[in-house]
Amino acid sequence: MTVPKKLTLSLGEKSVDFDIVESNEGHNGVDISKLTAELGLVTFDSGFVNTSNTKSAITFIDGERGILRHRGYPIEQLAQSKSFLEVAYLLNHGELPTESELSEFTEGIRNFSSLNPAVASVIASFPKHGHPMAMVSAAVSTLSAVYMSELDPRDEVQIARATQALLGQMPAIVAAALRAGDGKQPIASDPNLGYVEDFLHMCFGEIPKPEVVKALDTLLLLHADHEQNCSTSTVRLVGSSQANLFASVASGVNALSGPAHGGANEAVLEMLEFIHRSGDSVTRYVERVKNKEDGIRLMGFGHRVYKSFDPRAKIVKEIADQVLSKLGVNDPLLGIAKELEAAALADSYFVERKLYPNVDFYTGVIYKAMGFPSRIFTPLFALGRLPGWISHFTEMNHEGTPRIGRPQQVYTGHTERAI
Repeated sequence: MTVPKKLTLSLGEKSVDFDIVESNEGHNGVDISKLTAELGLVTFDSGFVNTSNTKSAITFIDGERGILRHRGYPIEQLAQSKSFLEVAYLLNHGELPTESELSEFTEGIRNFSSLNPAVASVIASFPKHGHPMAMVSAAVSTLSAVYMSELDPRDEVQIARATQALLGQMPAIVAAALRAGDGKQPIASDPNLGYVEDFLHMCFGEIPKPEVVKALDTLLLLHADHEQNCSTSTVRLVGSSQANLFASVASGVNALSGPAHGGANEAVLEMLEFIHRSGDSVTRYVERVKNKEDGIRLMGFGHRVYKSFDPRAKIVKEIADQVLSKLGVNDPLLGIAKELEAAALADSYFVERKLYPNVDFYTGVIYKAMGFPSRIFTPLFALGRLPGWISHFTEMNHEGTPRIGRPQQVYTGHTERAI
């Protein structure tokens, strides 16, 4: 089918042509930049669900077909054969690294792996009961005052160094936030350990089992980027003001802290524990969900984008089976999760509403088996999503000084009135 080059919009006797912006895959766009000037209108699109404010070559999602690709590579292939740092390199550089490129990339990150003393002080200053996402956000913001020679978003060398600093510091930050919540001191990074292995060591003070390292590496990889979601769009919007990378990523951390975005895996675990404590059957819980009882929700099902299945969810389910088996963990929550998934997928109520398990459904069970408390689930999400935030910030600035974001509104308040 031939794609039209223009869209004509008429208002009264006036007609205006708007250019079609073609995509390589997925939806084409309509350039409405002259809509207000020509017709005196603005678009109204709550949640920006039909609005593109950027072009990007990083990640492609087709929610109807359950497709997720990074730089053209299907997520299934990346999860099967690549590491988290290889995917981080891919997102930021456009191609998978050679052995020497990966070694250089990893070494640059390792140079920043020791928790900066100023950042450690910030984390230590928080109340013990404070949520770790607040600690992570404050810690990332502090990096702006620590690495002051890496703040220019238009300098590629500075951005490369800031990228290394963020990827190096974030595992130490998340681990320190975890330990601070338990009233414990941070554990120093070990340069002889791999990226994920060192992170787990900084969390728990022990050398982790290889199967746990592999599982967590894959989970981080599965979260590495997901196109223009809330937190990534926030990073781009803040970065459009020419804010530095650290400040922009801190804004992404804050966006991710919202329960509607990054807190879903924690909510899933709470739901599974509720079912377990109640003693009710899964069938009974499903019926309560369908009856829309107050406080009863099916967490970890459905997705804003995916309408058939989440391609990451199948991979996570396999990891859950493998990790719990290797660790000898007999967690009743995993059994409840599987039973709940089977019940929902066999029920027309959920099928008709396209409520399929998403990536969050099994991750909480896995994190729990690894020893992570539920309060640290969202910081783990932030650690995984970090490469995506950085790559979108870099892409935006690589195209030249970005136009500062400034959405319009449809005003619904009082017209002029006298006091």
